[in-house]
Amino acid sequence: MQRNFYKAHPWHGIQIGKDMPKIVNSFIEIVPTDTVKYEIDKETGYLKIDRPQKFSNIVPALYGFVPQTYCGEQTAELARAASGKVIEKGDGDPLDILVLSERAITHGDIICEAIPIGGIRMIDKGEADDKIIAVLKGDSMYGKWTDIKDCPQSIIDRLVHYFLTYKNIPGEEKVAVDIDAVYGSEVAYQVILKSREDYRNMFG
Repeated sequence: MQRNFYKAHPWHGIQIGKDMPKIVNSFIEIVPTDTVKYEIDKETGYLKIDRPQKFSNIVPALYGFVPQTYCGEQTAELARAASGKVIEKGDGDPLDILVLSERAITHGDIICEAIPIGGIRMIDKGEADDKIIAVLKGDSMYGKWTDIKDCPQSIIDRLVHYFLTYKNIPGEEKVAVDIDAVYGSEVAYQVILKSREDYRNMFG
């Protein structure tokens, strides 16, 4: 048996999945019960504290990214073409993903298989910052969903509201985030494939 004595880097060392884009591996950074926002440290691959959650903006699903993806020019061009808006570039991060699950998962720093059903086309300060919406593979409640049309509007509204408000702090100037559209699985597949191209162009 081969042993891996070194932890794989979550962004570069974990495969995206042989059945991508219909099923993708996802690295989960934060969960709804977290009172601190964690994110991956790009250099080391370890989770780091980004900031304490000072207010009631609780992430409404498992939140992380798709390994071996990158939001660069191809991802930005897709958002540009679909929205007709001025988008300077991708945000330079791996592709974000929200994974819906019936079960309470108590901590991040885990890998799961997820089925993309759609996404949110978000433009943050002129940068493409798509959020893929997915369901946990095998989940007894959500696992059979295949497209955003299977998802109740109340869940979509909750996800959209989080991203419209999660950077805003009372007493400070509001951060302008543009939610251009919520799209279905076919567009989500395109976003995943374009971010995969961007990753290969960036890292080889």
